[in-house]
Amino acid sequence: MKIARYWKPYKDGKIRCSLCRHNCLIYPSQAGLCQVRVNKEGSLYTLVYARPIAVHVDPIEKKPLFHFLPGSKALSIATVGCNFRCANCQNYEISQFRYEGTNVIPGEYMPPEEVVNLALKTNSEVIAYTYTEPTIFWEYAIDTAKIAKEKGIKNVLITNGYISEEALKDAQELIDAANIDFKSMRKEFYAKIVKARLDRFLESLKAYLKYVPWIEVTTLIIPGLNDSEEELRDIARFIVNELSPSVPWHISRFFPYYKLTYLPPTPVKTITRAVEIGYEEGLRFVYEGNIPGSSYETTYCPKCHTPLVKRVGYEIEHNSIVEGRCPVCGEKIEGVWEIT
Repeated sequence: MKIARYWKPYKDGKIRCSLCRHNCLIYPSQAGLCQVRVNKEGSLYTLVYARPIAVHVDPIEKKPLFHFLPGSKALSIATVGCNFRCANCQNYEISQFRYEGTNVIPGEYMPPEEVVNLALKTNSEVIAYTYTEPTIFWEYAIDTAKIAKEKGIKNVLITNGYISEEALKDAQELIDAANIDFKSMRKEFYAKIVKARLDRFLESLKAYLKYVPWIEVTTLIIPGLNDSEEELRDIARFIVNELSPSVPWHISRFFPYYKLTYLPPTPVKTITRAVEIGYEEGLRFVYEGNIPGSSYETTYCPKCHTPLVKRVGYEIEHNSIVEGRCPVCGEKIEGVWEIT
């Protein structure tokens, strides 16, 4: 265990955690909603510091980040735990860890220095904090990111976006990019499917725009839950009006998993229609996910429609962007295209 950051003593031995938007009130010997931050004798401890359960090298496109160093490798790490309870979670075996007071925390000991050394050894240009929810292992992620920065390695978050502004602000010089799950524009969806609040998520999403240099967003379209044309337009309009028309929107296909095995996979035509809606509402870059071979994996120039970055799955077939611009018409293509 390691003493946590972002908390204050309450009363009668209780603690108020301020790391994420849940603001958990944690009783003595109990854990917060994430199940990996525990009140021990009036102090808050993180159980997962330097205890990754998953360590892999992935293409950056798998995160997905399409406008951030295309073709680069990302050393990807995660610990157990999550501050959401998504009914469709694909990583539920590690994200839905439950603290029982005496259970051993899964994972191998790997301090920040070892993570960075492994990134160097594997020629990974990026370290991605991903798979579960990086907010819940924030101390570990930030300490690793500090060392990575010194070695010229970039840091990215793949996140549900429910972090407090205080914690995110403290990392503004360390995190280079983030892909944030934009699950729905309905408060009922957030309350029922992920056990969180839409209004708090939207506040956090706008904070990401303030403190992280590059962001992209992903929406998993689940049949009957968030696939109406009205809701898809609401999501697209929020991105355009509250974030930026240049924020890429990844629209991903759902497959039955975890507690939603009774639902069918998302029809491909629903995903394609969502892409069309994104463009109709003024977004410059919209992508399909979980549909191998889709033409909507390619980055096109918003002005002249020249194909600029051709992707086949997670592979880059060609990248013709020159100094952040379309080589045909000179249009600026927002993103981070080269390591600086």
